[in-house]
Amino acid sequence: MMRSPQKGATAVRRLSGEITVSAEPFASFSDKHKFLRLPLVRGVVSLVEMLFLGIKTLNFSAEIAARDLDSAEQLEKGETKTPSGSFGVAMVLTTILAFGLALVLFFFLPILLAELSGLSRASLFFNLVAGFIRATIFLGYIYAISLFKEMRKIFEYHGAEHKSIFALEAGEELTVEAARGKSTKHPRCGNSFLLIVALLAIITYSVSDTVFALLFGHPPALLVRFGLHLSLLPLVGGSSYELLKLSSKTRNRRLSKILIAPGLWLQKITTREPDDGQLEVALCALREAVGRGGLEGQPSELTVDRTPDAVG
Repeated sequence: MMRSPQKGATAVRRLSGEITVSAEPFASFSDKHKFLRLPLVRGVVSLVEMLFLGIKTLNFSAEIAARDLDSAEQLEKGETKTPSGSFGVAMVLTTILAFGLALVLFFFLPILLAELSGLSRASLFFNLVAGFIRATIFLGYIYAISLFKEMRKIFEYHGAEHKSIFALEAGEELTVEAARGKSTKHPRCGNSFLLIVALLAIITYSVSDTVFALLFGHPPALLVRFGLHLSLLPLVGGSSYELLKLSSKTRNRRLSKILIAPGLWLQKITTREPDDGQLEVALCALREAVGRGGLEGQPSELTVDRTPDAVG
């Protein structure tokens, strides 16, 4: 999936070897409402937009995969079948379940374990422990899923996206040859954002817990602390977005390099060296997103042959 200020595009490799590209115009809410362009606020808006785009992308790729599997089964049986409407319901339920599990695993569980450590009255130490537990769970989760073959393939596509973007930023042709030699590790990747969030969360939640204790004379209870921290997540996310944006503008400065470094280290797990076929898919999406593809106007979809030269 690639997104430019004007368009979002997703490319998927079919079982037939062809590449299906879906694209639609994109207009950020920040462009329509001036107050949404304010620092911190614009970060929250951008994160929500990317979250929805990410969900749409996953749904589209899952739908394409389901279509291909259904077609293969129907050819085998000599049947013709209309796609079931239950697929969309299943995807919605899966998304809700995934969000719920993420909240429990990466948010509630670290707070619970830190609470059990007996540090609930020491705001800074409590949140240092919770932050360490959260980071450990996250890194362990990323490493564990990287061991699965299908996830390794996703990480290869992640690397292909970065190589394609590096080719674009270098002003080169969007071809496999140009992208092949580029790095799979990009300083503005969302991995850097996640680690900045983890750091700022420790600071923000330490302050919020201290203020709560000063106002009420006691530290927040488990569920109160969970609700308080959850309500401050937009502030943490917005602040992290601003820091990442600043680091991208001043990437040669020492502080920016320090902020970016953990994300680059994490990309040693979350990106892999892609093959040429995966680069083709990433380049198809990027060409479409930046207006060098074959789709125009309203939301639309096309299928092209194996080479990115077929688009544009």
